[in-house]
Amino acid sequence: MRQVLLAATMGLVFSLFGTPVAIRLLVRQGYGQLIRDDGPTSHHTKRGTPTMGGAVIILGTLLGYAVAHVVTLRPVTVSGLLVLFLMTGLGLVGFIDDYIKVAKQRNLGLRAWAKLVGQMAVAVAFAILAINYPDRAGFTPASTDVSFIRDTGLALGAVLFVVWAYVMIAGTSNGVNLADGLDGLATGTSVMVFASYVLIGIWQFGNNCQTNLVPRCYEVRDPLDLAVVAAAIMGACFGFLWWNASPAKIFMGDTGSLALGGALAGLALTTRTQLLLVLIGGLFVLIALSVIVQVGFFKLTGRRIFRMAPLQHHFELVGWGEVTIVIRFWIIAGLLVALGLGVFYAEWVVGADT
Repeated sequence: MRQVLLAATMGLVFSLFGTPVAIRLLVRQGYGQLIRDDGPTSHHTKRGTPTMGGAVIILGTLLGYAVAHVVTLRPVTVSGLLVLFLMTGLGLVGFIDDYIKVAKQRNLGLRAWAKLVGQMAVAVAFAILAINYPDRAGFTPASTDVSFIRDTGLALGAVLFVVWAYVMIAGTSNGVNLADGLDGLATGTSVMVFASYVLIGIWQFGNNCQTNLVPRCYEVRDPLDLAVVAAAIMGACFGFLWWNASPAKIFMGDTGSLALGGALAGLALTTRTQLLLVLIGGLFVLIALSVIVQVGFFKLTGRRIFRMAPLQHHFELVGWGEVTIVIRFWIIAGLLVALGLGVFYAEWVVGADT
């Protein structure tokens, strides 16, 4: 537990005090956000706000994780390092995309194919490594089974698992990216989502088959270290939110959104809660679905369901204030996180009683 608290604290402190340093540096370099002309007109006032702030979240996470292990003298684990690799690798892809945008002063960063190749390379490398390196009990960081709250027994095999992992990673990273359209929306939601994975990791550690053979124990490798990773990310997001809340002094950019989405998918894969992520990260799912529905309906009928997608921009055009939208979406995100945790705990209670 000391590791979890240290990781969260260090991530928070670094992000809270490191973000204003990043703001000054980015302003000095002129790395400001470009605003789409076809977006809500109210967003034009945000033009020039520093972007690429997600780098602070990534560095805060890595520092929090490292300090937690150095202070407690606990060794790092393969599972924890793999999730951090996924987060950092996708963050690097996002950083290159952001850098091209601000350096060349254009809305288009990496070409679509180049961005896809970068995401795919990191995701596939993670997936292949995650089903190797078994521990003494034979557990690998991830399982080739489809999982909900634990493995379902539906085995995919190595090749299909890699494909499935890529779909999950691409979906969550793009979901967080689409949610990052209003000040503090994606950051505040991420705090709640990663906090849920802190609780899940701690609970799985206390009821782990390798250390505590209780009824309905969890066959998860390194659950406590996964909680440490989640805590470091949660703390880093909390500190960044201080500066990212409306009116935002800095944006996370693709650097942050791709990294956070990747970390979220990595935690779901390594904690064997793949399908539960649909509930816990439900707000990101709803926002991504709004884009899919909007595009699909327009191609079929030539008409739009929403005034603008993603969903948060529809409510802006309806007349809701930005802060109102963010707070209400946070409420929805919190309810979905609570529902996901409730389902997670109820499965254990019902199973233990039977």
